[in-house]
Amino acid sequence: MAVDVRPSVLVHRSPGEVAAFMFDPANDLRWTGGITSSTPAQPGPLIEGATVERTARFLGRGFTYGYLVTRHEPDRLVELTVDRPFPMTVRYELEAHPDGTTVTIHATGNPGRFFRWATPLLIHQVRTSITADLHRLRACLET
Repeated sequence: MAVDVRPSVLVHRSPGEVAAFMFDPANDLRWTGGITSSTPAQPGPLIEGATVERTARFLGRGFTYGYLVTRHEPDRLVELTVDRPFPMTVRYELEAHPDGTTVTIHATGNPGRFFRWATPLLIHQVRTSITADLHRLRACLET
């Protein structure tokens, strides 16, 4: 069983404003829960080929992981590959909406042998975590 979650939220800001904040790793600690540090290899917004190292807590465990930006469309999309806590592809998707921007985070991955028995719990935890991140993102941009 694979993890495949896609929570969304409406943010009352333009796609450009959302992208400027969300696609800049300097803001990670403000809206991404469980992250205790975020260190990009180069400053500035995420672009294809960019790498970032994060330290995080998930399911009570601390770990460091990196992500690589594999796709970037300005003001529209950033796709990342991550290796921990299990290999995943994460897409930050922005779509113009009459009242602002629909922001979706689509996470897919295969927990592998170690987490296989806990996949239903992982799906719930990943969905809950991403939904909370989206609400923090909206709060950062709307206040």
